[in-house]
Parts: sequence; C-alpha cells; structure tokens
Amino acid sequence: MFFILSKLLVFIIAPIVWIIVLLFVSVFSKIEVRKKKSLFWAFGLLLFFSNSFIFDETIRMWEIPATRFENLKTYDAGILLGGISVYDDDLDRAQFNRNNDRLIQAVELYRKGIIKKIIFTGGSGRILRPEMKEGNYVNRYLLYMGIPEKDFLIESESQNTRENAMFTKALIDKQNIKGDFLLITSAFHMRRSLGCFNKAGIVVTHYSADRYSGPRKFEFDYLIIPNVSTINDWTNLIHEVVGFITYKIIGYA
Repeated sequence: MFFILSKLLVFIIAPIVWIIVLLFVSVFSKIEVRKKKSLFWAFGLLLFFSNSFIFDETIRMWEIPATRFENLKTYDAGILLGGISVYDDDLDRAQFNRNNDRLIQAVELYRKGIIKKIIFTGGSGRILRPEMKEGNYVNRYLLYMGIPEKDFLIESESQNTRENAMFTKALIDKQNIKGDFLLITSAFHMRRSLGCFNKAGIVVTHYSADRYSGPRKFEFDYLIIPNVSTINDWTNLIHEVVGFITYKIIGYA
C-alpha cells in the first residue's frame, strides 16, 4: 500500500498538475474574478517552476555536496542504490536514466580501489510489472563492465529507500561483511538514504553522485528563458523533500 501511495503522490505534487488544474479553472469557471486569479497563478507558477536559476539555487541547499576522491579512504564495500534504469521488453535490454551516474561512479570507485566490493540494492519500481527487478539486469551489466562476480552482491527485492536499507542490512549480515561502507546515490536523494541506512544500523559515509547543482551560472538564457525540463526537475525535488519528511514522521529515517 505504501508503495502505491508513493506513486500516487508523485502525480499529486507535480507542479505541472497544479498549473493544468488552474488553467482548467480559468477556462471553465463562471466567476470572472476566479477566472482571472486562476490564470494569473497558472502563469506565475509556470514562470517560477520553469526558471533554471531558481531551481538550481533551491536544490543547492538540499543536495548533499559531492566528495573529492582524495578525501576518501578505502571502504570494504560501496552500497549502490537502484532507480537508475528501466527494462525495455521489446528490445530486451535495460535503458538507463540520468541517475545512472550512480553506477558509473561506483565502477570508477571500484577501479580506483576506493571500494573493494559493490553492493547493489534495487528491485522493481513498477506497479504492474513487479517481476521486472532491476538488480537482475544490473547484475548482467556489472559483469559486462568487467567486475568479477566475487566482487559484487545484488539485492533485488526492495521497492523503496527504507527497504533498500533493511534488505541490504540483511544481506551484509548473511554474508558477514564487516567494516566501512560508502553509500552511493544521487545528491538530492542522499538525505533520505542516510536516514534510512543509519536507522537500519548500517554506518555509512556518503558519496553523492548525479548532482543537479553545479558551478553558479549567470548567463542570460539560464536566468531568464523558461526551461520546460526544469518543471520536471522541481517534481523530483518536491517528491524527495515530501518523502524525507514522511519518512521522518513515520520513523523510517
């Protein structure tokens, strides 16, 4: 139930949904004042949520900063969180999204000897296809990348961040893996992840990947011209903040 509600929440909190609702009110309302106010707010929200500079400055305050390689020690394992791909049934292969930077960073950390093993945690994020477990095909890609099977573990049953932590804890206890762990996930997702893994009893050091915020830019187009993709970025940020607060309230993090 929690998994289904979280998917519904993504729809409800999306700024584009708010804008569309306001436009519908503006078009179909018979009250002239309400029509004008709805149109005003729809236009205002569209400008706000499509401004790349405003989004960048906001998420900069939320993301956990990245760590330089030289500031890391050697870790017994890097815990890599899923949510980096979906499976294409027609092509019979995985399609990776922007979160795939997590995987790329984990492989580089392994190649540099910073982490000795990779522990991937991620099951199915699809309501209608629960059998499509991400861990199963990430297993294949790690082998393709030349990572020896003895140097990675796969957890493919978890459906959310809390389960990532719980099932990873069960896995490392079963395998009797002890030592230092490096948690690898997107910078905007790190706060909730740290809370869940600490709650599960796994002491981790954070390693943020896939950052939205970077060096500040003051170009004209970045400051002024609306960017449609930024509206979706806001949806991801709002979803993460709401998720973090929810996890805190119910004791998951």
